[in-house]
Amino acid sequence: MYNYYLQSNTCAEDPDTWPKDFPTLQNDTFLRAARGEETEHVPVWCMRQAGRYLPEFRESRAGKDFFDTCRSPESCCELTLQPLRRFPFDAAIIFSDILVVPQAMGMDVLMVAGKGPTFPDPLKEPEDLQRLRTAVDVEKELGYVFKAITLTRHKIEGKVPLIGFTGAPWTLMAYMIEGGGSNTYSKAKRWLYRHPEASHMLLRMLTDVIVEYLLGQVAAGAQALQVFDSHAGILGPVQFKDFSLPYLRDIARRVKDKLKETGQDVPMIVFAKDAHYALEDLSQSHYEVVGLDWTIDPRSARERTGGKVSLQGNMDPCALYSPKDRISEIVQKMVEGFGTRGYIANLGHGLYPDMDPENVGAFVEAVHQHSKLMIKQI
Repeated sequence: MYNYYLQSNTCAEDPDTWPKDFPTLQNDTFLRAARGEETEHVPVWCMRQAGRYLPEFRESRAGKDFFDTCRSPESCCELTLQPLRRFPFDAAIIFSDILVVPQAMGMDVLMVAGKGPTFPDPLKEPEDLQRLRTAVDVEKELGYVFKAITLTRHKIEGKVPLIGFTGAPWTLMAYMIEGGGSNTYSKAKRWLYRHPEASHMLLRMLTDVIVEYLLGQVAAGAQALQVFDSHAGILGPVQFKDFSLPYLRDIARRVKDKLKETGQDVPMIVFAKDAHYALEDLSQSHYEVVGLDWTIDPRSARERTGGKVSLQGNMDPCALYSPKDRISEIVQKMVEGFGTRGYIANLGHGLYPDMDPENVGAFVEAVHQHSKLMIKQI
């Protein structure tokens, strides 16, 4: 186990007692890379770095309902910190779930063992939109996330930045209509073709909640934001431009305009999985960083985005099943492809539950080692 820091820290305290004067940030490498500035090494973090691949995560979660855990600021804080005790990540991401937004809008969501997220009563027809809350009190419905962020900002002791996040409107819409995961998402796509006006209405409703949710996360202490459009690849280029891209852009524009009023500058990342056809559009969507899955060649991504944004990604998560020396070779090739400026190393998707923590450590070490050598040679 990599002894990094925060070994004896505990989150078992009342978040309401914490002020907002946070400890000074000591490692801003991730934030500088997000803005395209020079860094001493390429920063690295992993999607789902707080996850079931860690035995301490499984122990903490044993016998507990998933969404009950999400609603406990102390539990979310502890799970967020666990990977930082093992690995020298350059950023943390708050432990939560994208489906807390549909819950805030009045939908029931369960996490079913062996099946994943399940909506007992999904949206079937446009009239079902009447079941959703039209005016969501984000502080009331999602304040537990804000409390978790504030508590974690203190407990992380300024070691690395804390990322807040949300699901994108299309991805959340897909879950709300399908009732869970799907291979085809045909029920959700049926809406797009059969009920385009109702689809846009739902997407606008989601966008309004998401904007307030992200602003609340920043107010609570989030230092960067990521928008996960995990099901973007289910759409083709035309549908993506109609039903996803406008709302992704609207979220970034509205969040940034509001933050500018108070002089805040919080980098935003968009991760539209499998939307390789939309790289050019995504690079002109008001986000500082575009996250990439593993199906995109790094050099091609640099060329297609034209230096407008920083890039994040994109090692195939399954590469972590390789021996450690092979992981190092894969990382070296990846970093060489992206270059060291305006680049945040990550996987092309989240960590899988059966992955070896030692190999995750090898990935982080390889990113730091190879990038430091490359920067010295510049």
